[in-house]
Amino acid sequence: MLHLWGRITSINVRKVVWAVQECGVPFERTDAGRQFGIVDTPAYQALNPNALVPTLQDGDLVLWESNVIVRYLCAKYGAEGLYPADLAARFDAERWMDWQQTTLNRAGGQAFYQWIRTAPEQRDMAAIAASVAATVPLLRQLDAHLQRQPFMAGQHFTMADIPIACEVHRWVNLPQPTPHLPALERWYQQVSTRPATRGVLDIPLA
Repeated sequence: MLHLWGRITSINVRKVVWAVQECGVPFERTDAGRQFGIVDTPAYQALNPNALVPTLQDGDLVLWESNVIVRYLCAKYGAEGLYPADLAARFDAERWMDWQQTTLNRAGGQAFYQWIRTAPEQRDMAAIAASVAATVPLLRQLDAHLQRQPFMAGQHFTMADIPIACEVHRWVNLPQPTPHLPALERWYQQVSTRPATRGVLDIPLA
């Protein structure tokens, strides 16, 4: 059975939980990180020297880095198309997954941190404003992309939709206005009703 370490409040753990549920594979999850500790133990760091979550163990294979784990799960256990067989489609999906980590997450991270993980009296409103200013153009980019096709990598739901939707879920649930972006909203509503999102996109930010 697959074993996953990581607290569900982590966006990176949420991605993996969604992916493994999408694949229909039994798994166990151990809360780790922040208030749960574990990540600072020698035993955990023998699995993941970064002392971060998530970490996945599948038999003798141990993986860390959330989007890599999503790719692995979809490639090994996913239904046809979740990990595209066609190279052009696959690397289109890969591109958006990397963009989520390197661009969208970095832009929106400060707003999330300030609103959700910072005491109200300590919030840095300038940091929130800067995060909003960086993120809204990226959301508009997503909206323009999704005006041309129903899913991130084309006509069908793929692994690329998982990390982007987790990021959008985090953003739209912050206590601040979000611009009306019809294509993005249509896509997010569609993917968030998938059964595999239960316990991922239907729980509050923390």
